[in-house]
Amino acid sequence: QPDLNWENPELKRELFDMVNWWLEKGVAGFRIDAIINIKKDPAFPDYPADGSDGLVSCTKMVEEVEGVGELLEELKKETFEKYGAFTVAEVFNMKDDELREFIGEDGHFSTMFDFSAAVLSGGGKGWYDSRPVSFKEWRSALFASQLEGQGIGCLKANIIENHDEPRGASRYLPEHAQNPRGIKMLGTTSVLLRGIPFLYQGQELGMTNCPFHSIEEFDDISTKDQYRVALEAGLSEEEALQAAARFSRDNSRTPMQWSSGANAGFTAGTPWLKVNPNYTSVNVQDEENDEDSVLCYYRRLIALRKSEEYRKIFTYGEFIPAFEELDGIFAFSRSLNGRQVMIAANFAQEQRTLLLPGQNAKLLLSNDSGLTESKLLSKQTEALQITLNPCDCAVFELFP
Repeated sequence: QPDLNWENPELKRELFDMVNWWLEKGVAGFRIDAIINIKKDPAFPDYPADGSDGLVSCTKMVEEVEGVGELLEELKKETFEKYGAFTVAEVFNMKDDELREFIGEDGHFSTMFDFSAAVLSGGGKGWYDSRPVSFKEWRSALFASQLEGQGIGCLKANIIENHDEPRGASRYLPEHAQNPRGIKMLGTTSVLLRGIPFLYQGQELGMTNCPFHSIEEFDDISTKDQYRVALEAGLSEEEALQAAARFSRDNSRTPMQWSSGANAGFTAGTPWLKVNPNYTSVNVQDEENDEDSVLCYYRRLIALRKSEEYRKIFTYGEFIPAFEELDGIFAFSRSLNGRQVMIAANFAQEQRTLLLPGQNAKLLLSNDSGLTESKLLSKQTEALQITLNPCDCAVFELFP
């Protein structure tokens, strides 16, 4: 990506003309990459070194400079706003009080990706010293982000994975849940959050991290750098490879798995990255013909969110966390105009029974066709309760 001089009026005019050229052709909007990095101090001052190599991270320059909002607002008014375009921004290093300015009612963008969970696993020295993220930390980060956006009336863009992250099924699910039911559970808890769900290619199939056996199998320069950093820190080649493979974005860039044929049906040639060997069971062709597959489940999940009866509650409904005192339970409700829909998922290894508000409930969706309303929901001494086995996930409407 070219690092442009946004202080140059002629350059900005060329940029705005280019964006408008696409909008005039009918493009509905843009995903805007690394946009907060456009503002620089033209004096390019020196900063104290913060690395063992005697250099300073380039993010320091972005964090210290003021005025990026003025450039973003000019971009919006000269382009997107004129066409009613939808914009989703990739934003890091945003200051704590800037969320409303970025995606509030009159923000620079329509929405921005929520990276609150993705940043939890970062290591202080590199990927090799990244610590495992506990379920409680992960849930707390997502719930806090949900409430933050709700507090200023904005909708964030919710993700499990993207082209720069490892596969969510391998990253956020505990080992016992890294199976089709667990993947459906993870998808449910993401798609029905308050905000705009974004799905990345292969997520709807349950694609996972790819087993890499050599650093030569990677294409990503960051992965190769982190492998080198791990070796220099004293890790063995095997340990360094494991660290690099766990977080590499090449996990999400392996060829799309269309079929169980050669190269997963992606190409008759030689793909630039190896094909994940699980393509023989995780692929579009096979999942299209299996009603119990991850793909077919995602279709039912999206259909529920977009259904005439429930689309407003899933779009505008209040996000209300639930059962936060229970480790392993990811539960919340969406409430609008007196109606309440609850989403409850059991990430733990033990069965959990939840006492629910209300006297009656209607099961809308579960990640297991064997989980019927009569099996899940029961009344005990006038209290409604739901029993969830490990990896069980259910969506149900509650009634007084």
